[in-house]
Amino acid sequence: MVVGAFPIAKLLYLGVRQLSKPVANRIKAGARRSEFFKNYICLPPAQAYHWVEMRTKMRIMGFRGSTIKPLNEEAAAELGAELLGEAIIFLIGGGCMVLEYSRQAANSRRKEEELTESINSLQTQLGELALATETLDAQIREVNRLLLSLPSAPSSK
Repeated sequence: MVVGAFPIAKLLYLGVRQLSKPVANRIKAGARRSEFFKNYICLPPAQAYHWVEMRTKMRIMGFRGSTIKPLNEEAAAELGAELLGEAIIFLIGGGCMVLEYSRQAANSRRKEEELTESINSLQTQLGELALATETLDAQIREVNRLLLSLPSAPSSK
């Protein structure tokens, strides 16, 4: 039975992605409880997201100049915690993609270096063979010259 290389890196990345969801949920829960996170991390992005979303919906429906009321603090904290969780999952997934890309690039670079080294080795061998061929050709010419310079033997008839 032939067993291929076990893709441990891919399994590790999959594990990190799966672990990122509970970590994001834990951070979201902490963000909901902490006043600092709630006021400075969760609320501003949530209010901005709500403003952009409502502005877009109003423009699509044809209401141009209407004002948008901000979310209440509880809804904004909930939306901000959700945005924070999604951002964490996105960043971990993006980090995994970057790591995978760099790993693939390193493998590609290593294969290219091996190919270049192999080509250089073959070119060196080709040069050595060409030199050996020229040496043998020169020796053959020398032997032919010596054979032609020998007096020819009389024919016996």
